[in-house]
Amino acid sequence: MPYTPPPELAGMSLAQIAEAVAARKLPPVEQWSPDNVDESHMRIAADGTWYHEGSPIKRPGMVRAFAGLLNREEDGSYWLVVPYQKLSIEVEDACFIATDVSETEGDLAFRLNTDELVVAGPDNRIRAAGDPDQPAIYLHVRRGCEARLNRSTYEQLARIALARGDDWTVTSGGETFSLLPA
Repeated sequence: MPYTPPPELAGMSLAQIAEAVAARKLPPVEQWSPDNVDESHMRIAADGTWYHEGSPIKRPGMVRAFAGLLNREEDGSYWLVVPYQKLSIEVEDACFIATDVSETEGDLAFRLNTDELVVAGPDNRIRAAGDPDQPAIYLHVRRGCEARLNRSTYEQLARIALARGDDWTVTSGGETFSLLPA
């Protein structure tokens, strides 16, 4: 079955974005606790490229499928989880890359490198890290996994913040997020 990516983010209403988010049926990874633990021989590079045994995974459908199985433990380790097995995965920076943002009806919707849509808010917080000269902005996606905003998405978000004032904050889902590292 061919994959159809969601429409251009800027042209979607908040209701359409919410519908697209709800339509993505993710496996209930958090309900699984398999005893079989092993190494996946996979890593996610800082630029969002997925590798298996040193070779890039070139099929976007495979990356999307694996991304739905990601979980981050409280100790900071990352895992691909299925009902019968839990495989460690190396993550250099963040599991996802946010590649677009749109302010829609007062909320901020992000598109990830996996074509997933995430609306920032209490469950999907925006976090600023790094230092004021070189901030790194992250968006919580799910199960402890985050997306790092790429440069153009950071610039889009900065324009949204500056349109509100000079305090470098944005609001979404009833929450206010600072774009300045603490």
